Amino acid sequence: MSGPTEHHSPPTDVRIAVISGSVRTERMGPTIAGWVVATLDDTTVDLIDVADVTLPDDSLLWPGGGPRSEVADRIAAADGFVFVTPEYNHSYPAALKRLIDWHYAEWRLKPATVVAYGVQGGHAAIEHLRGVLAELGVVATRRAMGLRAPWQFLDDQDRYAPDPEVCQGLAASLAELRWWAELLAEARRDRPLPV
Repeated sequence: MSGPTEHHSPPTDVRIAVISGSVRTERMGPTIAGWVVATLDDTTVDLIDVADVTLPDDSLLWPGGGPRSEVADRIAAADGFVFVTPEYNHSYPAALKRLIDWHYAEWRLKPATVVAYGVQGGHAAIEHLRGVLAELGVVATRRAMGLRAPWQFLDDQDRYAPDPEVCQGLAASLAELRWWAELLAEARRDRPLPV
């Protein structure tokens, strides 16, 4: 008599949106976002740079809605998110907050992780962002990345090239995000949240 057989479903193809949250001219956001995208090499990725997004006027925004933005469908199509953000004044940038606030249902019941950076590592930005994401029904992963002074770790082609331990930390964070993305995609499909 044979023992119980473990059944594992095949991995689901998930789409991850990497959101680069700074609009300053001199910014590390695209460099860090490029590092994240390269680490997600076996995943469908949509890179959304807030600097390239034009949102409607805030006077048209009302709680839970407003006119559809030019990136609403891209956010809705994602199964999970990586927010790449600097820390500005002990929080995250206003441009990223506007992008978040202009969407509501598009974020719900999906996971997100944060890769923040700054002189001290961006940890205040991570904590402030987690509270906002929770209010929108986003599952913020336990693992997040705080990168201290990443501009000191650029290679000769201006790519972010941190120590191997930092790369391993990102890989672990993204593996957790993918696990949640697969789980919640199935839950959204098969077990709608009670209203």
